[in-house]
Amino acid sequence: MAGTRARSVSIQLTQQEQELFTILLKTLEHEKLDTTLRCAGGWVRDKLLGKDSHDIDIALDNKLGGDFAEHVNTYLSSQDLETRKIAVIMSNPEQSKHLETARMKVAGLELDLVNLRSEEYAESSRIPIMKFGTPEEDALRRDFTINSLFYNINSSEVEDFTRRGLDDLLENRIIRTPMPASETFRDDPLRVLRAIRFGARFGFKLDEELEHAAASEPVRYLPACTSWKHLTQSWEHRQRSVMVCIRQTAGMPLHSPEA
Repeated sequence: MAGTRARSVSIQLTQQEQELFTILLKTLEHEKLDTTLRCAGGWVRDKLLGKDSHDIDIALDNKLGGDFAEHVNTYLSSQDLETRKIAVIMSNPEQSKHLETARMKVAGLELDLVNLRSEEYAESSRIPIMKFGTPEEDALRRDFTINSLFYNINSSEVEDFTRRGLDDLLENRIIRTPMPASETFRDDPLRVLRAIRFGARFGFKLDEELEHAAASEPVRYLPACTSWKHLTQSWEHRQRSVMVCIRQTAGMPLHSPEA
């Protein structure tokens, strides 16, 4: 699956976002870096839906987050601008922190800087083996197609390496996994809960393959009290497919519980 889906979409940047991206691009120029900067995940999704987002994840194709953050401060210092505090969160797989992430605040916006990555899961562990990846590998490892979109800061273009993310977000309004759902949930069964949460949040339907995989034996060990208690408190009015998936995942009957 090479390349991105060709589709004419644009993202309207706020003044803050424009200021931020200008600083980042000036950093590349000043530091003579050949790095491609991509906004990833939730920020891209929300902007395309016309929603504002103040937390931005930026994926780097050839730099660790901490290294690039230092380059940003070098550029700011060269312009007699205040440098920013950098918080580096080291990788810690046991706490689901699989790669180093650098956090800093620039132009009033919170940034998480991390390199593009690919991941593999061993049969006996839910802790992935992480390594540098291509944009396509990074997109395909993500939980859902609507979260796999990139905004390429260098070219000011939206990139859809799964070739389904834009359609699923803007037309189909569906929660779907980039890879086969059974594989995605086998690697990380907690993604079932994320599917339900996103479906309810945006009013999107759940993909039929996703629902079948969510109800399958490999993911049924999810604690019923966790999935049911935390996901049904305020969602009884949401679409039936979401509730069916909750109940199937928790091993509960499809009829509504008695009050």
